[in-house]
Parts: sequence; C-alpha cells; structure tokens
Amino acid sequence: MNFQDFKLNAQLVNAITDMGWSEPTEIQKKAIPLVLNGQDVIGIAQTGTGKTAAYMLPLLRKLNYAQIDQPRALILAPTKELIVQVKEQVEELTTYTDLRCTALYGGVGAKAQMQEIEAGIDIIIATPGRFMDLYLKGAIPVKQIKTMVLDEADRLMDMGFMPQIRKILEVVPVKRQNLLFSATFPEKVEELAGEFLDFPTRIEVTPQATAATTIEQLAYAVENERTKLNLLVHLLKDEALNKVIVFTNSKKTADSIAKHLDRKVEGEFRVVHSNKGQNSRINAVREFEEGLIRVLVATNVSARGIDIADVTHVVNFELPFAYEEYVHRIGRTGRAFKKGVAISFTNMAEKYHLKKIEEVIQGKIERVPIPEAVEIIKTGRGEQIEIERELDKIKRRENPDFKGAFHEKKRKFSTKETKSKKNKNRKRR
Repeated sequence: MNFQDFKLNAQLVNAITDMGWSEPTEIQKKAIPLVLNGQDVIGIAQTGTGKTAAYMLPLLRKLNYAQIDQPRALILAPTKELIVQVKEQVEELTTYTDLRCTALYGGVGAKAQMQEIEAGIDIIIATPGRFMDLYLKGAIPVKQIKTMVLDEADRLMDMGFMPQIRKILEVVPVKRQNLLFSATFPEKVEELAGEFLDFPTRIEVTPQATAATTIEQLAYAVENERTKLNLLVHLLKDEALNKVIVFTNSKKTADSIAKHLDRKVEGEFRVVHSNKGQNSRINAVREFEEGLIRVLVATNVSARGIDIADVTHVVNFELPFAYEEYVHRIGRTGRAFKKGVAISFTNMAEKYHLKKIEEVIQGKIERVPIPEAVEIIKTGRGEQIEIERELDKIKRRENPDFKGAFHEKKRKFSTKETKSKKNKNRKRR
C-alpha cells in the first residue's frame, strides 16, 4: 500500500513525497480510511509510529482548501511542545495548499494569537486552557468546527484537563467527528471518552503501552543520586551517545543534573521544564533538533512534545511513577523505525517500579552492571530515609495492613526516647 491508495489529493501527495515518506505505517493504514469516511475513531499505537499523520492526512483531505475565515477543525493537545510539533507537521503537509493553521498555548501574549484567528483560519491546534481563554474573550468562532481531535488523549483526560474539555464540548457544535489518538489508553480514560464519542471504531495496532521493537532497553542498579550523576557523566564520554534526552521527575533534579554536567562534561546542553520561559523551551528543543547541543535534560512536561529524528539515547535518570509514561519517554528514540537505546537508573525503590513497568510493557528490560570506572558514593542518611519511605509507600499500597520498616524504626526510636525521659524524671525526683 502507498499513500496514493488513500485517494489523497495531489497537493498532499506532493508534500508527502517532499517529506520522504515512502509508505504508510500500520496505524495510518487502518485509521486514514475510517477518518475519511467520517467515523469517530480511537487510535492506539506505539509512540513514533505516525499517529499524528494518521489523523492529519484525512483531516486535511476533507478540509481540502481555505473556504471560509472561521476554523473548521480543532486539535487539542496537553503541552506547548506538542502543539508546536503538530503545527510544524501541518505546515509541511499543507505546503501546496492554502489551508491555514494556528497554534494556541499559554506563556505568550494572546493578542497576536487573536489577530491570527481574526485574519482567517482553518485549523486550530491548542491547549484546552488557552482555547477557552480566547473563546471567552470572543476571539474564537466555533460554529463551523466539524472535527475535534484529542492528541495524547490519555494525558489530556488523566491530568486534570477533563473540566476544560467538558467546557469546550458545551460550546462546539454537537454534530462533529471526534478522533482520539495516543500510545496508551487506560480503562478509566476509556470510560471518560464515552462522554463524547458516538460508537467509535477502536484501532489498536499494538498492545497498549508496548515499546517499539527498535529500542534496546537497559537498566542499571544505582543506589543514590550522586552515583547516578557519576554514571551519567561516564556514559556521556561515549561518542555513540551523540543525541541524548535525560528525563527526570522533578525540576529540582533537572537543575541538579545541569549543574553537574556544567562542571564535568564538555559541550553544550539545555534544560527544559515548566519554570523555563516558553521561548527558552522552544529554543532549547530547536537547538537540540539542529544538533547545536548534544544533551537535553527534561521533565515529564516534555516527554510527549519532542518529535525529533535521530535521538540516539534516552536516559531515565529517575523512573516515572506513572508506568505508561515510561513508554512515552523512551519513545523519543527509535522513531520512524530507527534504532535507539533507552537507559534507566534505578535505586532500591525504583527496582520495584522497574518490575511493574515490565508488566505494563509486556517485556523484559536487560539489567547491566555499573562500569568499574564509575565512582560509587555511599548513600547519605537523608536520601536513604526518602528511599525507605518510598518503599514503605509501595508496600502499603499492596498491603494496607503493612506498617512499614520506616514506621517501625520511628516507633522504636520513639519508645526509647520515652523511656529515657521517664528515667530522667525519676532521677530528678
């Protein structure tokens, strides 16, 4: 099968040829005909397998050309980075058409976005919050919206976006086509999707939350953060790691990594998290894409918004607590069926999470020993307590009656302290 088999117009086929796409991916083969036929669709496929084009190509074919000044399609996505990524793909695919699109997200002034909409637009790509902000200001006409897409639907609905989405559903036309695409689709999210999908066709080209087969997955047992930093520096000495994304769970850890790399590693790197300004984040991703920097340190906010070719390695400096998030992180490498490597650092508590991740992805992650050249630092008391607390939390989730090792230590210490106070009081008497 090739793209001409979908009966796309010549303008789209020419753009696809320019982009170097030779044949459609599995999700595209299954989704494009259904979307062209006007069906509601839930599409589930691995990260990096062309989900955006799976809904975008039939959408652009149906829009065809600029007809009116009001938007006819709305695409909602969870992060600014993903919004920018989708807009870039739309612009490439519409090279030979007069279709117009705009990206709406927070962190920048709304005035320019409102002016762009007023000048005439066919497609809006937006975060739910910014869309509602501009709608309430009277800047977005919605009566002509005939298609609504939720990109990364699980993140949109599972991370506090549902109230905003419900408000949007109240203002857009009832008669419309709805499309949901994501790499994962947990059961509770599917229940929420039932609120606004009419008898959808579900396409699942791979089991939920599976990793692409082109990605080699490795895990190191590393007991503390300082040793993790030493291991990261050691790995970066290998020139094979020439385009690396390092993922963390917190802004604090991301900044800590940045300070350490600044002292220990030659070459440019950037940090991306929500405390960074919008322009700073976009520029960092652009510089990384263009090869001006070798390492990008990012929190989960960017895990799904980075669609960059030839990322050689992904490093999970900390494992994500939401196990499906692991799939999205490592999916930044091994894209478009190229080979990639995903490396995870795991302390004592994270070893438990690693086993759970293997259950979710239905696969085994290879354990590898720390190289002898890496200096192993003794775990500090404060960090050890945090690890023990995390272990207790994990065991308590599995067994509500579990009191916890950390709890027992506290109780024993408290008992000793009480006895000591009683003895002192006796002596005073």
